[in-house]
Amino acid sequence: MPEATFSPIGYLATPFRDRFGIPRQPRLAPHARGRLRLLRPYDRAEAVRGLEAFSHVWLSFIFHRTAGRWSPTVRPPRLGGNERVGVFASRSPFRPNPLGLSLVELLAIDTRDGVLLTFGGVDLLDGTPVLDIKPYIPFVDSQPAARAGYVDGPPSTLAVAFSAQALPQLCQHESRWPDLETLLRELLAQDPRPAYADDPRRLYGFRLYDLEIKWRCSARQAIVEAIVPATAE
Repeated sequence: MPEATFSPIGYLATPFRDRFGIPRQPRLAPHARGRLRLLRPYDRAEAVRGLEAFSHVWLSFIFHRTAGRWSPTVRPPRLGGNERVGVFASRSPFRPNPLGLSLVELLAIDTRDGVLLTFGGVDLLDGTPVLDIKPYIPFVDSQPAARAGYVDGPPSTLAVAFSAQALPQLCQHESRWPDLETLLRELLAQDPRPAYADDPRRLYGFRLYDLEIKWRCSARQAIVEAIVPATAE
């Protein structure tokens, strides 16, 4: 059979500039918003006709930062980062074909100038190539009795606090990003650290929007220490 080739229908704009800090699954951070402007020739209003009747959609996308890198086994965070399972028993981005599937909330459709879609609960890097959009249909896509293997429920969460230094910085930057505090609480509650990390003195950092978020973890609490403009790469 001939090899298949695919062209993105658009590139998703999200707050996430680094893989570190991104929710490990979609919808864990509802205030993580993404916007997708469809490219030509897909940017026609009739291409999304009827989509407004659905509350959630599936995004088929490319893991563009891991393309060409794969392993037959991976270490899922849910297993502490030590136990290996087969790549096909995981959602690892390091796959033979770097394809992903993400369930997101459809918040808005704007067809005044091409097609612009807004999503909530995204878990994808800024600039992710999107290959397709399909509506989520609960009676076929949801299987409440399905077995979930080693993923035995939602992850445990951390309490989130802001240092005396971070609070005024948060207020300053919320003038541009109104949901910044809520989004940070959602992201850090999921504990984005590697499973083996447990040093309360270590300062972690990730980029969100055009900001650098510096934080640490003590016991079961994530503490934001600073929110500063990100430096150029």
